[in-house]
Amino acid sequence: MPVDPAARRGSTRALRTRRPGVTRALAGKFRSALADTTPLNTLEFRRLWGAGVVTTIGAQLTVVAVPVQIYYLTQSSAYVGLTGLFGLVPLVVFGLWGGAIADAVDRRTLLLATGAGISLVSLALWVVAASGVGSVWLVLIMFAVQQGLLAINQPTRSAVLPRLLPATELPAANALNMTVFQFGAIVGPVLAGALIPLIGLSTLYLADAIALLATLWATWRLPKLPPQPTGNGAAPTARLRDVLAGFRYVATQKILLVSFLVDIIAMAFGMPRAVFPEMAERTFHDPPGGGIALGLLYASIAIGAVAGGLFSGWLHRIRRQGVAVILAIGVWGLGVTVFGLTHVLWLAVAALAVAGAADLVSAVYRSTMLQVVATDEMRGRMQGVFIVVVAGGPRLADIWHGPAADAIGTGAASAVGGVAVLVATASTVLLLPAFWRYTAPIR
Repeated sequence: MPVDPAARRGSTRALRTRRPGVTRALAGKFRSALADTTPLNTLEFRRLWGAGVVTTIGAQLTVVAVPVQIYYLTQSSAYVGLTGLFGLVPLVVFGLWGGAIADAVDRRTLLLATGAGISLVSLALWVVAASGVGSVWLVLIMFAVQQGLLAINQPTRSAVLPRLLPATELPAANALNMTVFQFGAIVGPVLAGALIPLIGLSTLYLADAIALLATLWATWRLPKLPPQPTGNGAAPTARLRDVLAGFRYVATQKILLVSFLVDIIAMAFGMPRAVFPEMAERTFHDPPGGGIALGLLYASIAIGAVAGGLFSGWLHRIRRQGVAVILAIGVWGLGVTVFGLTHVLWLAVAALAVAGAADLVSAVYRSTMLQVVATDEMRGRMQGVFIVVVAGGPRLADIWHGPAADAIGTGAASAVGGVAVLVATASTVLLLPAFWRYTAPIR
């Protein structure tokens, strides 16, 4: 049966009309999946975020340099594990007290003071490493000082965000900040692994000190951020009773309490970074002193987190945030378990990358819960507890991973930790089911 030419032309025109519509719809869905950049419209946040790109790379150079320098000096993963102890004590003390300080003083001034101190310690580490006059204990002490300053700086920085941005933009802002941090955690370790044989370990500390100038400049351009009056109208203070008031507040906020517990579980059991130097050399056959495997292991978790951050546009649409956190921590535990069981470098990196993407999802929602649930007069102290949990968990992992690796092997220690994450997280949800039912408020 012959086809009417007019009908054929009409069909062709309809097909051409539909195709652009389908293309636009697909393009729209792809754009909606990408990271939400709305917070970057705020000038102050944009400056901090842009400076963070430089500063996080520099900071990650030191993250690699300290354990590698200690392993150089001792040839022992157990000594590398001591970085967990020397980092944990100042982190707990100054993280909790620093949160109270952030609620009692101008947060911009506090950021400037602690940022300058962190930079000076990096310069001191450079001098010690370049001169070769220091011992492993001197490196550990300076590392502890730097961690104490970071423990004050980081909760203050997080507590600033709700003063700069509306609540609806906080999930996107947290995702952007974490993506930048993880981007630095990719580029920094890879650069460190490549540069140590070329320019020496000491230069990494100098680069970190210089990179910190970018964030100091962005902080200088912030407006003054004085503390807001307490509920009774009195001026806020940073005494021991104020720190203890923060703990009492956490006890009344079940959602915050469980968010802290599950993150401690995930990191304290499941962060295997203390075994990276030994695994790079003995399992994945790096040359002594570091190589590409070392850089990839340190970067792998961040690779996954950056990929998750780039496609984080869907995060703001999820209201069952408690469920999302628990599922993400389950994926983290599975990834770490696979990492411990494999002797193939690409599979180890892939497993840690999947774990890193899951960790970003968990971190975004936990940060947003804290910023939404906590009042401004408590926000600094809650951020202090948050930083103690986030940074303290991996240091607890360092403390036991090092000796466990010496006793049962690096892979076995990592796999045991991953399984422990799954079991302990499931137990926590069964005991405290309110977190699983948490739904984000509609704004």
